[in-house]
Amino acid sequence: MEWPVALLTLTVLEIVLGIDNIIFITILTDRLPKAVRVKIQRIGLMLALAFRVGLLLSISWLMGLTQPAFELLGWNPSVKDLVLLAGGLFLLAKTTSELHSKVNHLEHSSSKASSSPDKSPNSHLKAAQAKRKVATGIILQIILIDLVFSFDSILTAVGLSDQVQVMVAAIIISMLVMLAMADSIGQFIQKQPSLQILALSFLMLIGFMLLIESFHVEVPKGYLYFALAFSTSVEFLRQRFEGKRLKQD
Repeated sequence: MEWPVALLTLTVLEIVLGIDNIIFITILTDRLPKAVRVKIQRIGLMLALAFRVGLLLSISWLMGLTQPAFELLGWNPSVKDLVLLAGGLFLLAKTTSELHSKVNHLEHSSSKASSSPDKSPNSHLKAAQAKRKVATGIILQIILIDLVFSFDSILTAVGLSDQVQVMVAAIIISMLVMLAMADSIGQFIQKQPSLQILALSFLMLIGFMLLIESFHVEVPKGYLYFALAFSTSVEFLRQRFEGKRLKQD
């Protein structure tokens, strides 16, 4: 494959594979103020870039992680399988928790039930510490899922090209595109509660896919992204129909 074609192919692939990363970061930062949300989104994507380039530059070590580490009841997991297993379980747990919160409006009920604001001298300090703790927790979750997605992304890229320079260039270009898109995607999803539920369902599906991949059950990712595109198209059609119906009424 000539390098221009390889660069274009890998860049498009990295952008497609990075969509789930953007969705995950958007969901995590959903309830943060805009300035903090944008900052954490950028930190998350820059961490993803660092992980991908780092793994790519240590490709021989990365390929070694695909070798079986031990045997358990006929299952021969590698380090990669264990990472996918942990990432899949984490995504399933996190998306289930977020879906429960969205559907039952827990964030609204808790805010209404809260007592009067604390006016003590240390209240501002406590609030700042709480915000830092929330931001730190979100960044740690982003680091974990970035690591999982980076394994998947780099191993896919290696299968398409053996030119490290081309792969690094494709990763950098795709990350620049995603940095430009992240805030727009985040704002769009925030304004559409039904799309938030759809995005969480998509992340739950990705978590399940990672889980079964850790047991060496390979499912073509084209099916996954087709399901996302189809579901999103149906949702857009529903919204358009609802908009026309409201105008007629």
